[in-house]
Amino acid sequence: MSGIRVRLVNYTKKPLETVTWSALISYWDEWESEAFERTTEKDVEMHLPRVLGYGHESILEHAVLTFSIEGCSRVCSHQLVRHRIASYTQQSQRYIKLNPNDVEETFVIPESIKEKPELYEKWKKLMREAIELYEESYKAGIHQEDARFILPQAVRTKIVVTMNLRELKHFFGLRLCERAQWEIREVAWKMLEEIARNDELRPIIRWAKLGPRCIQLGYCPERELMPPGCWKRTKERWEKVANGE
Repeated sequence: MSGIRVRLVNYTKKPLETVTWSALISYWDEWESEAFERTTEKDVEMHLPRVLGYGHESILEHAVLTFSIEGCSRVCSHQLVRHRIASYTQQSQRYIKLNPNDVEETFVIPESIKEKPELYEKWKKLMREAIELYEESYKAGIHQEDARFILPQAVRTKIVVTMNLRELKHFFGLRLCERAQWEIREVAWKMLEEIARNDELRPIIRWAKLGPRCIQLGYCPERELMPPGCWKRTKERWEKVANGE
């Protein structure tokens, strides 16, 4: 188990109605500000899939979602913050002192390392030594803002992420792909699964094609770089998530 936890903690009130209403403001002269209160689920189902089918996606920026992510490594969070059209608040290593217990509770160790017992023991030894030196430094009066310099990138972290639906589509396109690094791919799938668990949000997964680029484009842009059977596996997994299974 990776120990990564992802939770959708908040999102724009009436998100699909907001997106639909903004689209109709653009297209209909008689649509006005007060029409937002009159926008119904029927309006959403009638107009939103069609508008998104035309490729008009700027309207997706009017709905934002906030996620909490816990237990990923700083290797992962450094990849996450490369998606610049988003807001992030990360657990501070300057103000929060690391309280290490078990090595694997404190650090993320890849499965590829665990599969090699001798190498795995060396990794754990090095991480224990890093923890011990961190603790020794702290007890010697070194503030955690300096003691943290000894910590590997594998240390677990917490981060709050807020993205609009258009940026989420871009994020999912890149990070749900089997070519993405395994940890951020797991985070991305968990984020999509959180959306799918929400009855109010689930329809947008299909309408906006919130998925890897092969789902968005209808073909795999990575072509020969992809492992055999990848597209089939990815499509089957995406279909299950989109159906809320």
